[in-house]
Amino acid sequence: MSRVLEGHHALITGGGSGIGLACARAFLADGARVTIMGRSREKLDRAIAELSALGDVVAHAADVAREAEVQAVVEAAHAVAPLTIAVANAGTGHLAPLTVTGDTDWQRIMQTNLTGTFYTFKHAGRVIGSADGGALCAISSIAGVRTHRFMHAYCASKAAIDMLVRTSADELGAAGVRVNSVCPGLVDTEIAAGLFATEPVHRDYLDCMPLARTGTPGDIARAVRFLCGPEASWITGVNLSVDGGHHLRRGPNYEPFIRALYGDDLAEGRL
Repeated sequence: MSRVLEGHHALITGGGSGIGLACARAFLADGARVTIMGRSREKLDRAIAELSALGDVVAHAADVAREAEVQAVVEAAHAVAPLTIAVANAGTGHLAPLTVTGDTDWQRIMQTNLTGTFYTFKHAGRVIGSADGGALCAISSIAGVRTHRFMHAYCASKAAIDMLVRTSADELGAAGVRVNSVCPGLVDTEIAAGLFATEPVHRDYLDCMPLARTGTPGDIARAVRFLCGPEASWITGVNLSVDGGHHLRRGPNYEPFIRALYGDDLAEGRL
């Protein structure tokens, strides 16, 4: 096992499954202490059962959409061992025509994805910057890089995260804090299960990728690990696409979902 991150402590939101869990594995494999955070105690318990064999890891049940909970987890983790890395991974999605999207869904997406990243950067950035510096990394998306029809709220939240990353990098660099994001394409996770189950949509994703294969959580975790580690000590303010080249082409076609759920008129932009 590599020990290049020995002495480091990484906080990962949404760390109980998918990309967050893969990031925890990657950091532990290189010797870091890890704190994972998520809303589901059941997922966290399963993750701890797996990760404990790899190194020093603890879990906190908390919601990134609630600032007081994020602050409490950051402070608890930092009190055990100084935080040097934080990964804002927690997120959620929504698929619907613009003209029928309710305020509740819009606010839920923004509060979890964008505001949750802001809370993580705000509180983790404060403690990391007050010590010897370190790294913040957000999980953005191909949806923040290329338009995805019928995913306007999700796209807007992820594009905003990438700008938050760049402005935070510009501001926090003086404190020795590097800030970057990884923008995944289609990755085989629980949240993307419906995309894999609908063959026309899955095939369209692959047609948009020069490297026509589905991504794995490990693909994303390795990029996050690189950006947060000493190998990337002169990299900040980067939004790194890890998507098989999907960003070179166009967003996916979700019309099969929309036609089935909302009908032809809304799929074609008619009220």
